[in-house]
Amino acid sequence: MLRYVEREGVRLALTRRDGSGRPLLIVPGVMADAAAWQPVVAALDVPGPVYVLNRRGREPSGALGPDYSVRTEIDDLDHVLTEIVAAEGAEQGVDLFGWSFGGLVALEATARHTDTVRSLTLYEPVVRPFGRGALAALREAAEADDLDRAVEIVNLDVSGFSEDDVAQLRRSPAWEILRPLAAPLARELTALDEHVTDLRAFAALDLPVTLLLGALNEGTAPYGEAFARFASALPRARVVTMAGQGHLAHAQDPRGLAHHIGQTLCVAR
Repeated sequence: MLRYVEREGVRLALTRRDGSGRPLLIVPGVMADAAAWQPVVAALDVPGPVYVLNRRGREPSGALGPDYSVRTEIDDLDHVLTEIVAAEGAEQGVDLFGWSFGGLVALEATARHTDTVRSLTLYEPVVRPFGRGALAALREAAEADDLDRAVEIVNLDVSGFSEDDVAQLRRSPAWEILRPLAAPLARELTALDEHVTDLRAFAALDLPVTLLLGALNEGTAPYGEAFARFASALPRARVVTMAGQGHLAHAQDPRGLAHHIGQTLCVAR
């Protein structure tokens, strides 16, 4: 089921899987939309409704807007959380999950909703200077409206995948899905690089926090290095390492990721 909320004239779309009880809200990162997370939603064994936010820049949500920043994303999520609480009941609260770029947004929005966010799960969140070395090339690709080049850059120069991996991806049906998702990429990663976050300020969050790490990324750039910064800044967080996984478990093993999310929510509740 598709639902819409509006903030300052921008439409934000959410998918909702029906359920009864405390809702779960999933916030994807870059190069993903709500549709990409539906296999995880389908595999989740949780009783409550499950929402996935289709962040701005992804149809059918609205455009990034002229003054886009990470603060825009935080304000969007702040508004969405308020709307979900109003729709589902304040006494239920909300379990919040954020992946990658969405993890940072979820963390910062949680600080505004400590009375309603009951648990926070972050799967390999990122923070500046993530992707900084690829920004110039991404901006050039955006100016040329070259979505193929943008997909190539984010996989090779940001995520660190091999040329063989990218060549195989280009031959797969997934490439055509990724092309439109790359349209806002340069602006998103630029906003991330400009956003100053003191992660230590969140150490005192008084709610269950779980950090999910793909074992293939442990101690490696870029995702493992970013993860280590969050783990250090959030010493009370529960850290879970997912065997055999990297940054894309939602696409490569949705059932396995759903199992980890379900276990996390059981612990939190």
